[in-house]
Amino acid sequence: MTRSAPLMTPVLIAGCFILMLGFAIRASFGVFQIPIAEEFGWARAEFSLAIAIQNLAWGIGQPLFGAVAERFGDRKAIVAGALMYAAGLVLSAWAITPGQMQVLEILVGFGIAGTGFGVVLAIVGRAASAENRSMALGIATAAGSAGQVIGAPVAEFLLQSYSWQDVFLIFAVVILSSLFALPFIRSPKVATKAELEESMGVVLKRAFKDPSYTLIFLGFFSCGYQLAFITAHFPAFVTELCGPIDPGGMIAGMGITTTSALGAVSIATIGLFNIAGTILAGWLGKRYTKKYLLAGIYTGRTVAAAVFILLPITPESVLIFSAVMGALWLATVPLTSGLVAHLYGLRYMGTLYGVVFLSHQIGGFLGVWLGGMMYDITGGYTLVWWIGVGVGAFSAIVHLPVRETRGPVAAAA
Repeated sequence: MTRSAPLMTPVLIAGCFILMLGFAIRASFGVFQIPIAEEFGWARAEFSLAIAIQNLAWGIGQPLFGAVAERFGDRKAIVAGALMYAAGLVLSAWAITPGQMQVLEILVGFGIAGTGFGVVLAIVGRAASAENRSMALGIATAAGSAGQVIGAPVAEFLLQSYSWQDVFLIFAVVILSSLFALPFIRSPKVATKAELEESMGVVLKRAFKDPSYTLIFLGFFSCGYQLAFITAHFPAFVTELCGPIDPGGMIAGMGITTTSALGAVSIATIGLFNIAGTILAGWLGKRYTKKYLLAGIYTGRTVAAAVFILLPITPESVLIFSAVMGALWLATVPLTSGLVAHLYGLRYMGTLYGVVFLSHQIGGFLGVWLGGMMYDITGGYTLVWWIGVGVGAFSAIVHLPVRETRGPVAAAA
C-alpha cells in the first residue's frame, strides 16, 4: 500500500511565508491614501494613480518574472523581486511630488510580481503531488490573505507613532526578511516528456490560439478591478461615507471607535474571511468543475457589491460586506491558476498564469485609477462601484464556455 504524499511541505510553508509578507505590505497601501494626500495637498487621483501604476507594473512584471524563474531559477526571481520591492519602498519614502511617487511605484509593482502569485504558485504547483495540487494552491493563496489580515491594521497602528515615510522604510525591511525562506524553495521541474520537448514559444502560441485561454484572460479582469479598487479606496470610502459608530455598541466595544480604524479593520476582515474562502476553493477545485466554481464566485461578488451600495452604509454593513467579499476575495486564484495548469501543464505554468494575471492587473489599474479620478470629478465612488458590479457580472458569464478538458499536452490535475 503506497503512502499518500504529504500536503504540508517545506516548499509550501516557505512559499506561504513569502506571500504573506509581500501581501501584508501590498494590502496596506489604501491606508496611506489620506495621510499622503493631506501632507502634500494632492488630489485623490494622484496617489490613486500611483497605486494604479503599481498594479499595472505588477501585471506586466508577472509573466516576465515567471519566465525568469523558469529560465534562471525560482530563487533568483524571488531575490530580484524582493530587492526591487524594498528599493521601491525606500525611494517612495522620499517622494515629494505625484510624478515621483507614480514612477517609483513601478519598482514596487515589479517587486510584488517577483515575490507574488505568479512565481510562488508555480513553485508550489510543481512541488505538490497531483492529488494535493489544488489544495496546496488554495493554502498558498490563503497565506496572501493572512498577510492582508495584518497589513492594513499594522500600517494604521504604525501611523499613530511614525510618519508614513518611516512606515515605508519599516516595510522595506519586512519584505527583505522574506529571503530567509529561500533555502526551502526547492521545486522540482515536473513535466511530462511531451512538455519537455516543447519550447515556451510553442506552448504560448498554442495557448493564445485557444479560445478558452482568451476567456480565462478576459474573466480575470474583473477580479483585478474589484480587488484593487477595494484595497486602495475602501478605507477612505468607509472613513468618509460610513455612518457613525455607536459609542456604546459592540463595534466600539471591540476597540473600533473611528471610521478610519473601521476602514483598516474592513481590509483585515476581508483577509481573515478569505483565508477560509481560498482554502475551501482549493478543496472544491479538486472535486468540481473549476469554471462553474469561478462563475459562482463572480456572481456572489456581484450580488454582494450591489446590495451593499444600495443599502445605507453603516458600521455593521461594512463588516458584513467585508466578511462576504472576503470569502470570495482570492478564491478565484487557486481555481484560475489550477485551471491553467490543468489545461496547459506545469512546465510553463508561471509564464502562462503570469499572462492571465496581466489581465487581472489591467483591471486593477483601471479600478484604482478610475476610483481616484471619479472621486475628484463627482465627489464620490458610486459610479466606479457600479462599474465593478457590471464587470463582475461579465466575468460570471464569460467563464461558462471555457473548455475544461486537457489539450494534447497537459499533465497537471
